[in-house]
Amino acid sequence: MFKRHPRSLEAILLNFIRTEGLETPLLQKRLIDSWPVVVGPSIAALTGEKYIKNQTLFVKILSPALRQDLSMMRSKLVERLNAEVQAQIITEIRFY
Repeated sequence: MFKRHPRSLEAILLNFIRTEGLETPLLQKRLIDSWPVVVGPSIAALTGEKYIKNQTLFVKILSPALRQDLSMMRSKLVERLNAEVQAQIITEIRFY
């Protein structure tokens, strides 16, 4: 006889993602994708490549003046980006 323990599809997928080690990369992707939502379309248009390494988000800024302005708002941006994905993914942002 089969043992039946019905579980929701959401629970099964979440368990699979966690056991395969895909949860963190998925959350990192969601955080990078939320950049235009957090900073707005005008600032997002002046940014280039974005990636996360060792809980630090690296963002290429195409305008030196904008780089300086965003540098002063780092802690607020970290909070807003983490809040957007509802997880503590990054602890710092570096602009280059």
